[in-house]
Amino acid sequence: MFKKHFFNEQKRKAIVAAIADAEALTSGEVRLHVEAKCKNENVLSRAAEVFFQLKMNETKDANGVLIYLAHEDKKFAIIGDKGIDAVVPANFWDGTKEVMSLHFQKGEFFEGIVFAIQETGSHLKQYFPLEKDDKNELSNEISEG
Repeated sequence: MFKKHFFNEQKRKAIVAAIADAEALTSGEVRLHVEAKCKNENVLSRAAEVFFQLKMNETKDANGVLIYLAHEDKKFAIIGDKGIDAVVPANFWDGTKEVMSLHFQKGEFFEGIVFAIQETGSHLKQYFPLEKDDKNELSNEISEG
């Protein structure tokens, strides 16, 4: 069966480019995972499962960030690895999630995702500045479940 992507090809390319632009500001690694239904009762638990499935916990500085979206269930999460959690305030993602939620309520999933990616790069650069020898440790491609 042919698998239809949630975002069309043009938007997929724009999201991948936004990830590359965000990662040009920081040594942090950003991924987006999209699925129709959240396969767990708790969205944060599901995001954590995906985080480990994508091996995002294996970055050198433990500074991976996953933006997770279950569009049919209208659930999303942003989670960072332990290196991020160790240095950022507890409410670090709250403002980003609020703006994403406003976009999503209007059906603007693309805009909400791109905003979150841009904010992630901007916010992480103060904690994880780009290093001269920085390597892209994780794919910038959208993963889907």
